[in-house]
Amino acid sequence: MNTNSAFMQLVPFIAVAAIFYFLLIRPQQKQMKETKKMLEALKAGDRVLTRGGLIGVIASVSEEEIEVEIAKGVKSVFARNAVGAVLNQAK
Repeated sequence: MNTNSAFMQLVPFIAVAAIFYFLLIRPQQKQMKETKKMLEALKAGDRVLTRGGLIGVIASVSEEEIEVEIAKGVKSVFARNAVGAVLNQAK
């Protein structure tokens, strides 16, 4: 009977751990996968929004960096992970 009551004391902790997993950890892992997939798919011509708020068109892509044209004739180099979102594909 003592082992049964000890197990019953652990049930709330196990329940809280399961709730944390399904409400916090799992969605965050899914979002990280989607972000990684988006960053790997970057290509020249994509219109992007950086995490700093700049909007521009990708001029060139290298392994770790991208060159973004933020105004006509003005290009800046960013780390690949500085891209927050791809707004739409340039035509």
